[in-house]
Amino acid sequence: MPASGNVRRPSPLLTQNSEMRQIGAWNWSLPAWAGRLPDGRTFNTCPSAGICAQACYARHGTYTWPVVRAKHQANLMFVLDDLPGWEAAMLAELEAAKFRGAWIRIHDAGDFFSSAYLQAWLRICRARPDTHFYAYTKEVARFRLLVEPEPPPNFLWVYSYGGTQDADLSPESDRVADVFPDEAAIAAAGWTSQEANDLLAVLGPHLVGVPANRIPRYLKRMAGRRFSEWQAESESESAARKNRRHLRLIVDETNLPNRASAKQFEHRRAA
Repeated sequence: MPASGNVRRPSPLLTQNSEMRQIGAWNWSLPAWAGRLPDGRTFNTCPSAGICAQACYARHGTYTWPVVRAKHQANLMFVLDDLPGWEAAMLAELEAAKFRGAWIRIHDAGDFFSSAYLQAWLRICRARPDTHFYAYTKEVARFRLLVEPEPPPNFLWVYSYGGTQDADLSPESDRVADVFPDEAAIAAAGWTSQEANDLLAVLGPHLVGVPANRIPRYLKRMAGRRFSEWQAESESESAARKNRRHLRLIVDETNLPNRASAKQFEHRRAA
């Protein structure tokens, strides 16, 4: 990581994991979901994550290796500490000939956690029209406001289920991705799998099926459900718990006058 002033910055910014290498694409990654940086700061790179955080592939395996985790944390600290400097560094890196006509997946892990960060990416896309960019995101409201009105022509995205903004998605009008237990479940639902090539998520049919990673504990948590179904169940259970607490509060409040009257009666008797 070359030094920039007194701060060490990661380089290169764009890398290739095995999946991206197979399709000739590059990726940019942040730490997945929430955690603590080496300097003690806490972060949440996926503020709209829902049940997906309980079965996130980027919180398992190679993503947890110290060298990989350190690289992703360094990426995030660069963004947090010097967003203009990070944007300039990304633009400079994308000048390389190998990126002309190439695809960049924004976020192998993480999401567009702030409006300023998303807007920086939109400027990068517009400044490098010969490069293609794509992303999965759960930041539905942020994209509705900042991207959908005038998206860069070289930036494609797919909204993914399993987040707190699922209710704002429309399979009829939005390109959406859902994680299924397996390929058979995707076919049974009439969706199209992106397993053969991740670019199908943004270039294929707009109902995108993603087969779940074969991680036993994650599959056990999914219990045969799609992420969208799991998220809906979670929200329904949460609403039911809130309703039960509300009812208990009402019952307690209705009993208060009776208890108060009883105490007043006992006080008068004692007098």
